[in-house]
Amino acid sequence: MSDITIYHNPRCSSSRNTLGLIRNSGAEPVIVEYLKTPLTAAELQALLQRMGSHVRDILREKESVYQELDLGNAKWSDADLLGFVEQHPILMNRPIVATPKGVRLCRPCEQVLEILPQAQQGPFTKENGEVVQP
Repeated sequence: MSDITIYHNPRCSSSRNTLGLIRNSGAEPVIVEYLKTPLTAAELQALLQRMGSHVRDILREKESVYQELDLGNAKWSDADLLGFVEQHPILMNRPIVATPKGVRLCRPCEQVLEILPQAQQGPFTKENGEVVQP
């Protein structure tokens, strides 16, 4: 079992690039496609605690459901927002990666390098052609 977990959306280039960087370190992570297997509010809260973040830090404000539910409104408590993310997992920004060294929202994808247990095995070329040097 891997000690690295990525909460992944395969349709997202940032998520795919982050997964590539993890694999470029020689690791094969546990991949949780959170749109198919949504996290519970309790699981989200545990991730946020490990990140040292608040639920608003991981909300995707560009999603239409964010606007429809008026989630920018200060009236919503953290518990309310966690419930909305549980019901509408598309609201969760991605990818989030958990390793023994910490948990990060990996936007940009290079953020994952700070928490990987092993160094990159060589240069990695992102989908846009940019090269990430070890």
